[in-house]
Parts: sequence; structure tokens; C-alpha cells
Amino acid sequence: MQDLDEMYREYYGDVYRYLRGLTADEQLAEDLTQETFLRAMRSVKGFRGDCAFRVWLCQIAKNLWYSHCRKARHTADLSEAETVPDELHLAELIADKDVAMQLHHRLHTLREPYKEVFMLRVFGELGFEAIGEIFGHTAHWACVTYHRAAAMLRDTMKEDA
Repeated sequence: MQDLDEMYREYYGDVYRYLRGLTADEQLAEDLTQETFLRAMRSVKGFRGDCAFRVWLCQIAKNLWYSHCRKARHTADLSEAETVPDELHLAELIADKDVAMQLHHRLHTLREPYKEVFMLRVFGELGFEAIGEIFGHTAHWACVTYHRAAAMLRDTMKEDA
């Protein structure tokens, strides 16, 4: 296993970018990245090597983000609660089982390829490049298709609200 300082230098950017994409907040992403490495350093002996170290770090980061979302939801004013999924709050909404079920039901009403691209991105955690490859298209196509699917889901959620 590499030196922890070396791992920090090597993987900090990857973990930060991952969290920046989830949070859409530079400061929060930086704070969660620091916390990710703190947690990783505490439990590095438990790393079994079943996956790449980068993947393990991103799993820790994702769990910290979900914890942050749950805490924020409990402290948020209910009048400001967001019932329409958007990219900034998607992870938080999925953490709520009732909303996640509504989202899944609406997701299955989408036509292809929107449904599958959205599922691969959100639930499969694939990057746009990988999704584009699967469909034989570019990463840009995958990105546009994902954002269109998210907009369709937002629209259906607004209609029901």
C-alpha cells in the first residue's frame, strides 16, 4: 500500500471532482473531500482491495454526501422543501425512500434512451463517456440525453405537485 501522503496527492483531485459534481458547491465539496481522506486514513487497514482505491475513496465520499443530505433535510425549513428533483438535490431525494419510489415510477414512464441513460448515470454511477460508449455515441450526446431526461422527470413531478 502506498504512503498516505502520496495517496492524498494522487487521489485528492478525483475525489474533489466527484464531490463537486454531487454537491455543486465548491466549499462543501472541499470540506467533504477532507473528511473523506480523514475517514479513509482511519480505516485504511480495513481496505480489502476488492476494488480500486479511488473507487473505495469515492464510496466513502458518497456516503458522507448522503449523510450530509440527511442532516440538512432534518434541519431545513419544511416550507423550503424541494419536491421536484434537480441535479443539486437528486442524491438527497433518492435517500428519501418515498420520493425515490415516486422517482422510479416516473422514470419508467420515460421513453428510451432517456430512461436508460438516466439510470446508468444516477444509479449505475457511470460517467458520460462510458454511457456514450455503451450507446455508440459521444460523451456530449450522453450528457445532453441525461439532462433532457432529468428535465422530463422534473416536469412530471411538477405536474403532480
